[in-house]
Amino acid sequence: MKTILVIEDNEGVRENISEILELSNYYVKQAPNGIEGVKIAKNSKVDLILCDIMMPELDGYGVLHMLNKDPKTSAIPFIFLTAKTEKGDIRKGMNLGADDYLTKPFDDTELLEAVEIRLKKAEAIGKVQDGGKPGIEKLLEKAELSGMLKDLSSNFKTRHYRKGDRIFTEGDLLNYLFLIQSGKVKTTMINDDGKEYIVDIHNEGDLLGIESIIDNIESKTSAEILDEADIYLIPRADFNEILASNRELANKFIKVLSHNIIEKEEKLLKLAYDTVRKRVADALIVFKEKNEDAELLKVSREDIANAVGTSTESVIRTLSEFKKDGYIEIDKKGVIKFLHPEKIKEIRF
Repeated sequence: MKTILVIEDNEGVRENISEILELSNYYVKQAPNGIEGVKIAKNSKVDLILCDIMMPELDGYGVLHMLNKDPKTSAIPFIFLTAKTEKGDIRKGMNLGADDYLTKPFDDTELLEAVEIRLKKAEAIGKVQDGGKPGIEKLLEKAELSGMLKDLSSNFKTRHYRKGDRIFTEGDLLNYLFLIQSGKVKTTMINDDGKEYIVDIHNEGDLLGIESIIDNIESKTSAEILDEADIYLIPRADFNEILASNRELANKFIKVLSHNIIEKEEKLLKLAYDTVRKRVADALIVFKEKNEDAELLKVSREDIANAVGTSTESVIRTLSEFKKDGYIEIDKKGVIKFLHPEKIKEIRF
């Protein structure tokens, strides 16, 4: 039985709402003001909150603000009850993270439909926390989005790619968000002279196409398989619906996008000011970390060059210097063996 918390200072309205919900087999907890409501939400299990806006001591906006600050309560579906019909008041509530609103007076059907819809969405999103598709929880944890994406079992496709396959190309309008289950992928950009630049190397648990999906714009990069890979395809429409209805998921993605922007800015600074030797050293460490810190690294000199924005010849020359310095070994097949990765990390120029 689902538990619903009703926060309403008008006793008659509160009792009436509670009676309707109880007759529909919901367990109801009541709070006569915002402060009591916050206490109940924080100290007991609550599946959904119905909250009046205009209340003494702590109004509905304050209640939502306090609950959003606590990770234990920030994901509880929240529906405002309001006598105000001005768009500005409704917009304020939705901008704070409310999932829905009901304008008084509302009838039994409107109330029960709103409650049922929000509970179903919350339950669907929560399925991923109980397992979802095999292996998906582990991958989403690494992507900082564990337990947040809906289990789209009917639409959630897994596709196998071979080395060299393209997942998408720069300029494509993506229909899917791509989540790497296994394997490695490089994302690249082409400059006006046709030269490829490696933006990043991605592996298990990484998400591809976030910016294109969220902003509904053409992809700024291409994605190519480095090793054989299995990738989950999350449909754009399903993802956008979840994103719009779940504030916690939206906040997670804002953090991911912010982190991506910071990384790109740092890369631009390195390209502008670091020496080729320093850039090659940093690229080797990144490739090593993306390869689970393996001692051996098999990567083409062209890919290293594309990652640091220099010529293949410069990369070969720099690797020869590292070999001479005793930092690495290179076998006849070009496989790099790290002897002193800590010294490579210490290279400053």
